[in-house]
Amino acid sequence: MARDYYEVLGVSRSASQDEIKRSYRRLARKYHPDVNKDEGAEDIFKEINRAYEVLSEPETRARYDRFGEAGVSGAGAGGFQDFGDMGGFADIFESFFGGFGGMGGQTARRRGPSRGDDLRLDLKLGFKEAVAGGEKEIKISHLETCGTCSGSGAKPGTRPKTCGTCGGSGQVRRTTRTPFGSFAQVATCPTCNGTGEVVEDRCETCGGSGHRQETKKLKISIPAGVDNGTRLRVSGEGDAGQRGGPAGDLYVYLFVEEDAEFRRDGINILSDLKITYLQAILGAKVEVNTVDGPVEIEVPAGTQPNTVLTLEGRGVPRLGNPVSRGDHLITVQVQIPTRLKPEERELIQKLAELRGDRVSKSGGIEGFLGGLFRG
Repeated sequence: MARDYYEVLGVSRSASQDEIKRSYRRLARKYHPDVNKDEGAEDIFKEINRAYEVLSEPETRARYDRFGEAGVSGAGAGGFQDFGDMGGFADIFESFFGGFGGMGGQTARRRGPSRGDDLRLDLKLGFKEAVAGGEKEIKISHLETCGTCSGSGAKPGTRPKTCGTCGGSGQVRRTTRTPFGSFAQVATCPTCNGTGEVVEDRCETCGGSGHRQETKKLKISIPAGVDNGTRLRVSGEGDAGQRGGPAGDLYVYLFVEEDAEFRRDGINILSDLKITYLQAILGAKVEVNTVDGPVEIEVPAGTQPNTVLTLEGRGVPRLGNPVSRGDHLITVQVQIPTRLKPEERELIQKLAELRGDRVSKSGGIEGFLGGLFRG
């Protein structure tokens, strides 16, 4: 038994046509066999198409709402709907897969120049690289227009010929008669793959494809303050277009590696500073590391454990406004010794007597020190 078509598309029974169309486009991109190689993806894709065929046409949808699958059992039996204005199904394949054309203006668009595919590259950055930004060299593999045939796919001195199967339209069309009327099925011509032309004498350099897979190096600018998931767009560095169309774009997704010393909280940087109990009691000037290099800071006398010291303007630059930076927040960790030299123990015990603190003479000195930091 067929699943409920509204459930297949993930919409309610009161969904508008726009909601149905948007859901269909999203699911078709996800499960198309050219994109999704998982087992069962093709069956899901066919189910999605069938659901959209029925729900995208108001009359067919009304019959389905009233009679269920029985009311539309003959509709679109071949797997495709009568596209009409080509608003849904064709747009997806034209934009993402190049799989189906339409009629009228759609055919002209199919045979004319078409934009190349966009590409994605994942790039890892060190913590400090992400904070500071800068120039980064990357290597990509993409399709470039064949220089020998200038993208035509034909051997130099020859030209592609009009496809005899589709007469140059790039489409084949047939009509299926059903109890509810006739339904047109339009599909990409299997001979020319929708181009309307056939290359008989293929270019030896590219094998008739009009493109070659090339690897190239690029230098890209990384803005200061990028974070995990930041996406950079490099215009025109995707795959070359078809029939003289523009190249697609390259999208670089950034992933920032964790740092052993620094952590990030928005535009603030966090780190820890370990000091001795004497430095905490008496105060000290200590050197700390920042993303900009070493800096000397003042630890006030009587500093308590987990006190946070702030270095203003030493954090992460605000993305898009590198002049504005966050702060570097340093959490103080006071190290209490577990073992003392005899002379150290004697001095601290004298200090305890001066303070009137009761401590064990055989041990428990860390309890006394802890008492100092608790007031």
